[in-house]
Amino acid sequence: MNTALDPQNFISRHIGTSEQEITDMLDILGYETLCDLTSAVVPKSIQWDTPMGLDAPCSEGEALAALKKIASKNTVNRSLIGQGYYDTITPPVILRNVLENPGWYTAYTPYQPEISQGRLEALVNYQQMVIDLTGMEIANASLLDEATAAAEAMSLAYRQSKSKSNLFLVADTVFPQTLDVVIARAEPLGIKVKVMPPTDMTSVNDAFGVLLQYPNVTGEVHDYADLVSSLKSKGMIISVASDLLALTLLKPPGEWGADIVVGSSQRFGVPLGYGGPHAGFFATHDKFKRSVPGRIVGVSVDAHGKPAFRLALQTREQHIRRDKATSNICTAQVLLANIAGMYAVWHGAEGLKKIANRIQSFTTLLAQRFISAGHSVSNETAFDTLTIQTDKANKFYEAALKAGINLNRVNEKTLRLSLDEKTDKAE
Repeated sequence: MNTALDPQNFISRHIGTSEQEITDMLDILGYETLCDLTSAVVPKSIQWDTPMGLDAPCSEGEALAALKKIASKNTVNRSLIGQGYYDTITPPVILRNVLENPGWYTAYTPYQPEISQGRLEALVNYQQMVIDLTGMEIANASLLDEATAAAEAMSLAYRQSKSKSNLFLVADTVFPQTLDVVIARAEPLGIKVKVMPPTDMTSVNDAFGVLLQYPNVTGEVHDYADLVSSLKSKGMIISVASDLLALTLLKPPGEWGADIVVGSSQRFGVPLGYGGPHAGFFATHDKFKRSVPGRIVGVSVDAHGKPAFRLALQTREQHIRRDKATSNICTAQVLLANIAGMYAVWHGAEGLKKIANRIQSFTTLLAQRFISAGHSVSNETAFDTLTIQTDKANKFYEAALKAGINLNRVNEKTLRLSLDEKTDKAE
């Protein structure tokens, strides 16, 4: 069969430039052939003169079959590695009507508020959910993920701080991916990042801000009230990376002095998606609203005097003026933020607490089992994460892997795991 005429062939259905259009373009640019044009435009150092060793072309159906064969080699395990990524159960009504509905999943941001009232209301719900759980005054309508939200917190603290210092303190118990992004973002801004145990931070007097994790990477839940009070007395702005589900049971960071609270809303019904990214949340004081990254949805009044939702403070957005922007609207993860907000509405406050209590109960039970078997649990407190000290770390890791479960093997004597909404007694 002539592949050019094959109805499954991409080439026969592709609407590209015609030969005449290519000729007209070359005439205007002053080149004889496409090869002449690319030779003049593409740097010599990256030009490849020899033909590429590619197989013969195939139809779309054949390509999909080949890709499916490759994908079938993947092993999809149950993941209990934690560190900001937890499996969750997406309510079927949200799965069918939001995640799988193009009316929701095609919207980066509602540019026309008069026809986007439903989406805007959903984002207001998301914002209010974050405000309630973090104990802060305002929240934006999501960011890219937790790590970049933490970097944005550092940037906001740097802009708002009255300190002349360029030093930013980061707890050595934050998630590793968060630390990596913060360090990468700090360098071009001229910010010096110092990683240290939270208990040592009181010895520093000249930093402009601090980043803590609550609960932290080991699973420990610390009361940071006294530490935060001491650091704020030195003029430092306190940022806290936290977990929305844990905050249904724990004291909100806003109540013990945090200035900025960030994190991921992934575990509120958003599928893991092989690592994300997932919608990050960002909450802070009202006095910082002009420096908050991303977008904020507000409630206004329309021409008829009726309540109406709209994008507020959107001059920060990239579609207004690039040099004044603090974020790109296309990285706001609006679909996933809507899912998280819908998840909270679906379960309600008591439903969320029930899920959190169930996870915490299983975590306590598992800790007791490890201890009774002669192993040591490092963290004295925990919501969903345990750090286990045992000579059998490798043995446990391999056994779990054989059973189709991914654990976090820190080293040969340390194992870490996090439970989630899908955990049951059998697991």
